[in-house]
This record gives sequence, C-alpha cells and structure tokens, in this order.
Amino acid sequence: MRQLDGDFLLDEVGIEHFKDAAAFGALTDEAITYLIKKGRIHALHKGETLVRAGEPSGSFFIVLRGSLGYYQALNNHVEHIYDFHFGEAIGFVSMIALTPWPGTTIAASESHILEVDTNLFYTMHCEMPLDFGVLLINLSRELARRILDLIQTVAEQRRNNR
Repeated sequence: MRQLDGDFLLDEVGIEHFKDAAAFGALTDEAITYLIKKGRIHALHKGETLVRAGEPSGSFFIVLRGSLGYYQALNNHVEHIYDFHFGEAIGFVSMIALTPWPGTTIAASESHILEVDTNLFYTMHCEMPLDFGVLLINLSRELARRILDLIQTVAEQRRNNR
C-alpha cells in the first residue's frame, strides 16, 4: 500500500468525477477538495489488506476507485460480507462507536481509498459546518440503507429456518 497526493489525484481525475460519489453527494467542491487534500489517499493492489480485524478504528474510508471486500470471522471461519465500491464509505460505525475493526478489509481490485481520521473529521466540523452536516447525512443515509438490507436478510433467514 502506498500513499497518493490529493492534488495529483484531483488534477488527474477532476472534481466532477468525485461529485458522483455517494459519500460526497451535495458537498461543495471546496469540501470535496478539502477532504481529498487533507485526508490520506491509499493506493492498494488487488489482495492488499487495508485494515485487519482487531485494529483500532480511528478513521473511516471512502472508495475513490476500485473496490474493497469486507470479511468477518465467525467460529474459525471467515465469511465475505460485502463489497464496497466507488463512493461508498467503510468504517464509519466503528470510528463513531470507538470500537476496534470487527472484520478485515481487502482490496478486491486496484483501488484508491480516502482515509478520513477523527482529527480531519473534527476539523471539518469546525471549519466547514454546513458541509460537515451534509457529509453526516450522506454517511447516515448509507448506513440506514445497509440496516434496511440487514433487516431483509434476517427476515429471509428466519423464514428459511422454519
């Protein structure tokens, strides 16, 4: 895993590309630029690990390119849970809950990942409060959709177990 320069990435891809990311929806150009320039951008090769289960969670991540696979250990077995794609965030719940990473996240393809740590998250709150509110809504919306998917999955499993 290596780090990329946010300025380089913005010049290479352009701000318009990032406006289509769910996590950045309705953010101003200034806010998107702020996060990309001040956050850490990781370049991962397919199969590289971003975070491992049990590691401290002081950040969340947004997929800027490629995809990440999330794996959860259960009874000495590792299960693939979900693939995160462009614009999706991973790790927000663990960061807010102040809990270690519950699973392992591995690049499913060549990927660029934006890391937003708690310091950047707080600083954005202070410096760009309106955009921070929009970012929270975006992250909450994504989380709410996953909860609704989980509810459906649990209902289907219960039906199948009867």
